[in-house]
Amino acid sequence: MSLSIGIVGLPNVGKSTLFNALTKKAVPAENYPFCTIDPSVGIVPVPDERLWKLSTFSKSAKTIPAVVEFVDIAGLVKGASTGEGLGNKFLSNIREVDAIVEVVRIFDDEKIIHVHNKIDPVSDIEVINFELLLVDEETVSKRLLNLQKEVKSGKKEAIFENEVLTKVDKHIKEGRLVNTLELEEKERLVVKMLNLLTFKPIMYALNKKAGGKNLDEMGDERYKKLLEFFTKEKFQYVVIDAGIENELKDLEGEEKEMFRTELGGKDDGIDSLIKAGYKLLNLITYFTTGEDETRAWTILRDSTAPIAGQAIHTDFKDKFIRAEVVFNENLLKSGSYAVAREKGLVRTEGKEYIVKDGDVIEFKI
Repeated sequence: MSLSIGIVGLPNVGKSTLFNALTKKAVPAENYPFCTIDPSVGIVPVPDERLWKLSTFSKSAKTIPAVVEFVDIAGLVKGASTGEGLGNKFLSNIREVDAIVEVVRIFDDEKIIHVHNKIDPVSDIEVINFELLLVDEETVSKRLLNLQKEVKSGKKEAIFENEVLTKVDKHIKEGRLVNTLELEEKERLVVKMLNLLTFKPIMYALNKKAGGKNLDEMGDERYKKLLEFFTKEKFQYVVIDAGIENELKDLEGEEKEMFRTELGGKDDGIDSLIKAGYKLLNLITYFTTGEDETRAWTILRDSTAPIAGQAIHTDFKDKFIRAEVVFNENLLKSGSYAVAREKGLVRTEGKEYIVKDGDVIEFKI
């Protein structure tokens, strides 16, 4: 499954630094046939201890993690919606991704110029979101205009679409992202067809600087205002230090943790960002495991067993008979498949089974 997250942000907020740190974690593309070879795309493994425990359990020759694609999108400036700067490239790139990470600077540093000559995280977010909303407003307005002839002729589908998009247009004009509008499933399907930028899931990466004047550490009013904004809009965010993670990108294990501490970093915000991005895309992981290979497979939450099997091969959906399922923790605690079976922990499931995050599955076709 190819799902991608676009990294966006104003100039000098750490967007490229973050992408460089992410791509150091990148895995070879050959195990993921859906991935394209592009310097602006990082195929990043999702950190998951369960995978490695299962691999050790099965003494697997190969271990293949789940991945998320991160896309480095052209920097944004005010006026991007009308073509300012690299606005047109920015907008075309962002249409192609499934979700967005907005990098927001939360540190003061006179040596690193801010495009607006001040550090104001909420203002930065509003600039980016305003440009996205302008594009969405134009898209919706054009569609509403084109619908009017069919609406006047009494076509039910057109009348329904007109009602939904009128609601969306009002929400946009209030300065609200489309993804914050409560919609029923049939309404969401109408909106989805327009590929609106602010309908995509959005999360925020708050970039700080080790040893610097970080707004969160100073208890600054600007940071309090930012958190209030996230709470009000129910937005997801992760705090990172892109600079430290970029410096540490060539190190591993204990050495990496030692240098992170020396540089003033507290934890691996990059891993937190990857996990949060995976969650943002509404993805879960199931596993297959054996001597040849242990692999994490990516599927959308609430997928049935045949749909989940399709991640491996289309035959697993088309010729599905049943699936043998055991939860990863139960398998590991049992010590072997045989013991897990004796305990009744290995279940036979049919076509209606909804796959759970952490399931270990063997498909029968």
